[in-house]
Amino acid sequence: MDSSVSLAQRMPCTTAFPKALGTGLLISTARPVSAELRAEMERLIDGYEHVLSRFRADSLVTRIGDAEHGGHFDFPDWTGPLFDLYDTLHDVTRGAIDPCVGEDLIRLGYDPTLSFTVEAGAGERLGALRGRPVWGHDVVRSDVTTLVTHGPVHLDFGACGKGYLVDLLGGLLGSFPEFVIDAGGDLLAHTSNPIRVALEDPDDSSRAVGVAEIRDGAFCASAPSRRHWEVAVDERTHLAIHHLLNAVDGLPAQQMEATWIAVRSTSVADYPTAVADGLATALFVADPNELRSVFVFDCATLDADRHATISAGFPGRFF
Repeated sequence: MDSSVSLAQRMPCTTAFPKALGTGLLISTARPVSAELRAEMERLIDGYEHVLSRFRADSLVTRIGDAEHGGHFDFPDWTGPLFDLYDTLHDVTRGAIDPCVGEDLIRLGYDPTLSFTVEAGAGERLGALRGRPVWGHDVVRSDVTTLVTHGPVHLDFGACGKGYLVDLLGGLLGSFPEFVIDAGGDLLAHTSNPIRVALEDPDDSSRAVGVAEIRDGAFCASAPSRRHWEVAVDERTHLAIHHLLNAVDGLPAQQMEATWIAVRSTSVADYPTAVADGLATALFVADPNELRSVFVFDCATLDADRHATISAGFPGRFF
């Protein structure tokens, strides 16, 4: 069986969670997922969103944003590796990746109601440069999974969060020799033979600009094309806004159009999808060489001038 055989043929059993994290999630396996395992996965997804989703009114993250005087907030033990990853990304990007960017996203209109309406005067309050709370300073870890704040802080774990959930779900599939989890741009694969993945053109979702093959590990893509909106500055000027922000100035990154990250791993305990997810975002705001000082990965990028770059070990090619 080679990579030309379709995933549906190789793994005909699909377990779908259409509402997970707002984008949906598909798990492909060669044999069916049991009702008991599916129920366990549903509990994991619901518990995950109940803690980390800023789009749920009952989440812990929302409670932190509503806490006028701050407080001590105890998170589940499973959040420890995720917080560790954000610590590392915040350091290596010099603050350009920061969970506190949630406040900037809200001001720009990517709020829990998806209003896509920029707040009046938002430009004067965006980013760490203009006094927005900062991870590690205004949000401090008092131990592995307790966050301490002194006022309301709007957190967003979207840079790594979807990938981390994929890894946690992958950890429940230990009895399956092969599986693929697809969370709308974030893939985790453990297969004996590689599967082919199209590199979507960020300007036209019906076209591909390349192809990659993955077998063991994670493959994540990021582009502003899926979540963007326009704001009228005046009658003649419209400003393009998207969700991939540089947390330092709080503005949408403009130099990159799309990124693809491959992180090889033989164990989901290494959280390869969370790492790949975070790096796919970090490449919009950081130099890949600086990221390689900490992380092991391969990548391909398409910049705003549609200049393509590809690392030597990337498991794919551009057309």
